[in-house]
Amino acid sequence: MTVFADSSALVKLYADEPGHAQVRDLSLLVVAQLARVEVPSAIWRKHRMGELDATAARVLATAFEADWFGTEEQPPRFAAITATAAILDEAAQLCAVHGLRAYDAMQLASALTARAHLPELRVLAAFDGHLRAAAAVEGFDLVPAQVSAR
Repeated sequence: MTVFADSSALVKLYADEPGHAQVRDLSLLVVAQLARVEVPSAIWRKHRMGELDATAARVLATAFEADWFGTEEQPPRFAAITATAAILDEAAQLCAVHGLRAYDAMQLASALTARAHLPELRVLAAFDGHLRAAAAVEGFDLVPAQVSAR
């Protein structure tokens, strides 16, 4: 099953956060290009907040880099949707329609673009409540099915 994963889901591939098992079970992942910055940012934020030491943060960031770019042994793990002018325009509209923050709107616009090219892409993995609600309105099934309140 092909799934669009936003950065909140991708971080769970590397950090043992609630919901990580569900994300790690996913295989074919499509992502927004901005995840290239958001995921390492989230990992290093965990270090700044004292949740990870510098060595662990470096290991996780390096693992993400290997998945993003691929290695000599493995191809890239993700299919990335490039941020285009059309995606930016759609994201601006999604901010108005769904009241999303800028990057959440970019994630959803990227997912909608991916679905337009891959009609079998019907599932979006995310842990942000606002993005999940907007994605559901836009016709996506959600992973996880429910997000527990923290």
